[in-house]
Amino acid sequence: MFEEKKYRFLIQQHKNRIYSYSLFMLKDKMDADDVTQEVMIRIWQNVDKFNVLAAKTWIMKTTNNLCIDYLRKRSVAYNRNYSISEEMEDSFGSELTEHNPFLTTHLKMIASKVKEVIQNLPDNLKSVFILYEIQGMKYREISLALDIPINSVKVYLLRARKKLQEDLKDYDTK
Repeated sequence: MFEEKKYRFLIQQHKNRIYSYSLFMLKDKMDADDVTQEVMIRIWQNVDKFNVLAAKTWIMKTTNNLCIDYLRKRSVAYNRNYSISEEMEDSFGSELTEHNPFLTTHLKMIASKVKEVIQNLPDNLKSVFILYEIQGMKYREISLALDIPINSVKVYLLRARKKLQEDLKDYDTK
């Protein structure tokens, strides 16, 4: 009975994070669904083996590893145009843009370009960037989740930011 409550709590707390990270990494809704389901199964199988308060790291590490497995198995690179985050576009629907179609369109184009550039990052940089900037994880959590040193997390994040800055610097002139 206690394990079921613990499981429900963990799923409630982390299901959206698992799915959105999987979608970011895999760019495919069906694969993201599969990874999310597999992570949930693994949580159930291991629910008695980890501390609920420290579960976030274990869950994200498991999610990342499954995403990497899916990417390795995928022999052909898919060029899917699924958005990184629908929430990102929704955040542009503020009162300022509500009555200004030009501004709304411009902001959506910028969001689309940013998402495209993030998707084109190398997988190691993209993983760290998404976990830190979008998922809000701390360096130590990312280090544990991806099984890399904290200094590597910092370096990858810096490289991702520089790459994004470089790729977006001429955007207004294009």
